[in-house]
Amino acid sequence: MFSLYGISGPIFQGTLETLSRLPPVSPGRPVMAARRIGDQIERNPEKVAAEATPPFPGKQAVDAYRAMLPENLERGPLYHANQIMQPEVISVSADDDVAHAWRMLVEHRIHQAPVLDAGQHLVGIVSERNLLTTLNVDQGQVRDVLGKRVSDVMTTPVVAATPLTDIRRIARVMLERNVDGVPIVSDSGALLGFVSRSDILNAVVTDPPLSMWR
Repeated sequence: MFSLYGISGPIFQGTLETLSRLPPVSPGRPVMAARRIGDQIERNPEKVAAEATPPFPGKQAVDAYRAMLPENLERGPLYHANQIMQPEVISVSADDDVAHAWRMLVEHRIHQAPVLDAGQHLVGIVSERNLLTTLNVDQGQVRDVLGKRVSDVMTTPVVAATPLTDIRRIARVMLERNVDGVPIVSDSGALLGFVSRSDILNAVVTDPPLSMWR
């Protein structure tokens, strides 16, 4: 289940299919296909496949690999956002100045943060890209700061999801909406966690039980 949160509060709640029919929150520029330059030399497909396919490892090598695996690797598959989300969320206030928001991102080594209003309600999300429209960074130092607040540059409304939302659906929202993360909220709208692209990639790489298809 997904929601859209804006300055006036929740403005949408529904399924991924319904969300897909709404205008994009953060439209991105289309990706241009690469052009062919010069003549291409076509190699024998069978030869290329044979060169790219490594020989199947012997039983001894497989047994040695299994012996190196941690004993606690076997566990249930990952399906939902609450299984991979970051529960300790770094957020900023809509009233914060942009320089403070930038320092928060740098200090915690993150690229975006949910934005909360005075009542601790989700109203948007702010990224490095948003902040760099109002300040310059020279050798790690902030300079040439415009007199702007986070509310002036944040992306709003913001797509949020519930803890039991399917991970694959969250990944699809990231692609379709061109966002780098999705806040996870309770039924009452309280911020519970955050799922970023890195969280999903880490789950794919380090958690073999991740269920990609059901």
